[in-house]
Amino acid sequence: MSKFENKKIMPRYSVIAIVMTLICIFIVGKAFYIMTAKHDYWMKVASRQKKDSVSVKPVRGNILSCDGQLMASSIPEFKIYMDFKAGGHKKDSMWLANVDKICEGLHRIFPSKSIAAFKRNLEEGRKDMDQNWPIWDKRIDYNTYTEVKKLPIFCMSGNAGGFHKEVFDSRRRPFGSLAQRTVGDLYGAKDMARCGLELSYDSILRGTNGITHRRKVMNKFLSITDTPPIDGADIITTIDVNIQDLAERSLINELKDINGNVGVAIVMEVETGDIKAIVNMSKCDDGEYREIKNNAVSDLMEPGSVFKTASMMVALDDGVVDTTYTVDTGCGVWNMHGRDMKDHNWRKGGYQVLTLPQTLMYSSNIGVSRIIDDHYGNDPERFVRGLYRTGIATDLHIPLVGATSPKIRMPKKNRRGEYVNWSKTALPWMSIGYESQVPPISTLTFYNAIANGGRMMRPRFVKKILKGDQVIAEFQPEIIKEHICKEKTLHELQTILEHVVSQGLGKKAGSKSFAVAGKTGTAQISKGIGGYKEGGTNYLLSFAGYFPANEPRYSCI
Repeated sequence: MSKFENKKIMPRYSVIAIVMTLICIFIVGKAFYIMTAKHDYWMKVASRQKKDSVSVKPVRGNILSCDGQLMASSIPEFKIYMDFKAGGHKKDSMWLANVDKICEGLHRIFPSKSIAAFKRNLEEGRKDMDQNWPIWDKRIDYNTYTEVKKLPIFCMSGNAGGFHKEVFDSRRRPFGSLAQRTVGDLYGAKDMARCGLELSYDSILRGTNGITHRRKVMNKFLSITDTPPIDGADIITTIDVNIQDLAERSLINELKDINGNVGVAIVMEVETGDIKAIVNMSKCDDGEYREIKNNAVSDLMEPGSVFKTASMMVALDDGVVDTTYTVDTGCGVWNMHGRDMKDHNWRKGGYQVLTLPQTLMYSSNIGVSRIIDDHYGNDPERFVRGLYRTGIATDLHIPLVGATSPKIRMPKKNRRGEYVNWSKTALPWMSIGYESQVPPISTLTFYNAIANGGRMMRPRFVKKILKGDQVIAEFQPEIIKEHICKEKTLHELQTILEHVVSQGLGKKAGSKSFAVAGKTGTAQISKGIGGYKEGGTNYLLSFAGYFPANEPRYSCI
């Protein structure tokens, strides 16, 4: 006989089984309810506990001078906030006890804002229970951030105290505005390049974003790296900081002396084509000069008398004249196909008869235009082809956004043999630097070729791309044209250009320390449809040359 009383025990087991079954049914029902009716709500709750594919920004590469000095570099900046909901009642009581100390500390770090102003601002955020209330409305550097982080409550963890930050990569230029338009800028916090080398080499400097995912574990978010970010590479420019600084100060002083509106200065290394300095200054409304636009590579302007060297190169190279050739310039005014051509000294009676070298030494408009018109007037295409041969019309492919190539018009005829884009006066005025548009850097590249024995070099702005100590890419000096003219023509022009400075109108560009060769230029600036003299006459004043004349090292414009 069983010692258990089935009649008493089995009903109890049945009750337990029924209760367990009901509980299971409830659990299954609740689970089904959550999976269906509450699905969207709980998915949102879950999404708050994780973040997938979070982009991680790399460190932007540096831009350095030719000798390795930092010209642009990225450093972190911070905006600081307060989460007044974090920490609960415990943090709230601590806040009331320490708010005065916090405001005193903030005033010490940011003296421009009073203790009372800080307290009003923070109390307003606490009243609204804001989770992202700005403590200071501007970005701060790392040292300032660490000082703020030492204050009461702010020194606690973000979950406990509520103090948190937003990090930005800020671009800093240790040399200030030096070569600003060439080095370039970024659009603030967007990390978007605006201009210069920053924009041209943006993909190299920017690097590659990484990817992480975040999970909430024990009330803390842990970041788990999926793909690490690849920091940007550094670029080594050809800019020499000392030459750049000297060129900038000299240009500003000259602009102030003549009350100029816009000024450009470029220094190029003769043998390599390296740009050692490039300055662009515009007069602002407050009377100060700043870099607003890279005029050196983008301005298409009629170059004026510095273009006469190219015209004489064509004539000498074609053999239509030689250095003994003479031309009558009269009393300084000469009618060219119905328009008066004038020399700068026409009020003093002009130069009368000049030799070919003297037309450049004294920058005679009549002398140069008569030589070209007399020998190419019936075949202007030959003259323009000669200009193209010198390389002055070459597209230099400057690695700066906004750079333009020269525009020198080639004569064209229709089916009847009539010129459709040409007039009788086009050739004389083209020969002295009008009727064409040439950016300053193209004019300099031409003069640099004269200094370099006739070899034209492509202007070089970047020498290397570095990743740490590894050279990723190296840009060697590049020859555009091996010879821009015959050797005899080159030597004759080199002598003439030296005489321009030592004996002619370019004496101001001379030096007691070494010989300088080059050509001055003055051109009236066209105002488009308004012509050259609407509202007064504006002038483009220029000098292009090289030094030392006997063993050229640098060219400049």
